Amino acid sequence: MSRRDALALVISCEHAGNRVPASLRPAFAGARALLASHRGFDAGALVFARRLGAALALPVIATTITRLVVDTNRHAGHPRVISERLAMLDAAARARVLARWHAPHRARVHDAVAAALRRSPRVLHVAVHSFTPVLDGVVRQADVGLLYDPGRALERTLAGAWRASIRGLQPQLRVRANYPYRGTSDGLTRWLRTCFAPARYAGIELELNAGLLRDATRWRAATTAVLQGLAALLSSRSAGTAARRS
Repeated sequence: MSRRDALALVISCEHAGNRVPASLRPAFAGARALLASHRGFDAGALVFARRLGAALALPVIATTITRLVVDTNRHAGHPRVISERLAMLDAAARARVLARWHAPHRARVHDAVAAALRRSPRVLHVAVHSFTPVLDGVVRQADVGLLYDPGRALERTLAGAWRASIRGLQPQLRVRANYPYRGTSDGLTRWLRTCFAPARYAGIELELNAGLLRDATRWRAATTAVLQGLAALLSSRSAGTAARRS
């Protein structure tokens, strides 16, 4: 692949853990079950993000502070960027939480994308997440979701090629586009799209069904297909072709 066709990769994980900073632990007394649930963190996301990083020899930018303290995948002005568990915080304390744990993660990802673009003409940013298999009594009908902005040609083409590759490797996997969420909803990739040109930056949120974790064989097969599909995409000339079409 020529430099003209090169596609760099940045990996992040916004809901990697359920750690509560010592100064805020009193607000989470008795919340062990909540912290262990999908509201506390994305089960399996960090495990897979690190596996992806190891396979592709890339670092993973992750935050292990629970999303119930601050959700780094929401913008700073979102009404639920800091959860109701911290409703007692005044404006100054909320600002300190954002400055300490929210802004640094987003800045690290932004800077990693900018650095990648100094080395390569375009970058694919994969934000690794997982979703609960049942939400509000509704069973989610997917094993893997790829969230992107359909209005950005590079994202649309890369996501389509990745999805096709995964399904080719594991035809039984339910791989859906912009499910269980829309790729244009509030998120880190949405913000980064305002920072970088559509022909140079592609942000895709990878959503893995956390229910797969109940069966080690299924989890391994699904995540292997996702990893191999991404590796094939990065090594193929289709990445460069897709970018030129954008």
